[in-house]
Amino acid sequence: MQKILIKNIKKLVQLRDAQTQKISGKEMDNLPCMDDAWLAIDNGIIADYGSMNDFPGIADWKDLQVIDASGKMVFPSWVDSHTHIVYAGSREQEFTDRIKGLSYEEIAQRGGGILNSSKKLQDASEEELLQQALPRLQEIILQGTGAVEIKSGYGLSLESELKMLRVIKKIKDLTKLTVKSTFLGAHAFPLAYKQNKRGYVDLIIKEMIPAVAEEKLAEFIDIFCEQNYFSFDETIEILEAGRKHGLIPKVHAEQMSHTGGVEAGVKCKAISVDHLEYVNEADIKLLLNSITMPTILPGAAYFVSLPNPPARQMIDAGLALAIASDFNPGTSPTGNMNLMQSIACIQYKLTPNEAINASTMNSAYAMQVEKELGSITIGKKANLFITKPIPSTDFISYSFGSNLVETVILNGEVYKG
Repeated sequence: MQKILIKNIKKLVQLRDAQTQKISGKEMDNLPCMDDAWLAIDNGIIADYGSMNDFPGIADWKDLQVIDASGKMVFPSWVDSHTHIVYAGSREQEFTDRIKGLSYEEIAQRGGGILNSSKKLQDASEEELLQQALPRLQEIILQGTGAVEIKSGYGLSLESELKMLRVIKKIKDLTKLTVKSTFLGAHAFPLAYKQNKRGYVDLIIKEMIPAVAEEKLAEFIDIFCEQNYFSFDETIEILEAGRKHGLIPKVHAEQMSHTGGVEAGVKCKAISVDHLEYVNEADIKLLLNSITMPTILPGAAYFVSLPNPPARQMIDAGLALAIASDFNPGTSPTGNMNLMQSIACIQYKLTPNEAINASTMNSAYAMQVEKELGSITIGKKANLFITKPIPSTDFISYSFGSNLVETVILNGEVYKG
């Protein structure tokens, strides 16, 4: 594997020691950086870094690729801890329906929403799903994402959920991204079980979870805890069943209403609770005394015109906070983490530093890769990007809609697409 030396870096961003797991409260506005720096990559990991005033001798490095980053900045890659990037087709008609005044629930009642994607996915082969997903993954890589969590959840049957998870497994083998897989069989009730919800819960617990665990197809288990979807009690029952099979809980929580998803997640020791538009003060107190990372999904709230989650209140209360894209065909059809940070700054009043911490260290924690990704730390995997010439780190969030990523390095190699 080729050695890389990046020199004349205008600013090396997000320098952390190996003990840092997450960034909380007031510390989220602190972004450790080094001006006029160099960084060395060897055997796929960050080997060393320092000031150009102490630039190392490189005579003993053979096959060395030197990159001059004059005027440019080096960031750790974005970590996107919540996506549904494997899906079939698109749902732009629902986008138009919402513009005309239909609600998310009204669209779902007409056969749209998750069930729309479920029907399309059940009709698609593994190869078709893979070929549709790969261009989406290429797009997010070029926008600076170096790690991504991908959920099932559009299958809603044993066969189709396993099909989705097998596609995600293939993606792990085919892409240079760091990929984590989540089983989300409890995404919605399929039409066949609308009058027999208990039957579908039993199917998830007795057949789906054991099958997923036997094939080792997922690291996490997730559930949509929401009115008309899965209840508080069902959430706990399904997550605990997953935990018994070694799956780490996550929860879609408090998105459309307050349904107790945060409380259920904390009770089940979920690694993250995501969405959070209807989080209240009691939820914040629960999260403060937990291992659970609150995760906001700015693209979904923006696209569906939901209330803004109380992100500012959560940070001010001392919580850590993560940002993810929720890339999916119905409510957030983009995985652009730069745009997610802009929305979080503009609409939720996060500072750019807070948004960067939320999209690197804290989102890495939310998918349990904080020991290998999320910061510029000696010994961590060399997943990072070099920007175009920019004046400051704030410019990332300021320039909403622009892609300022010039060079991507994944697993210690320059990504050529």
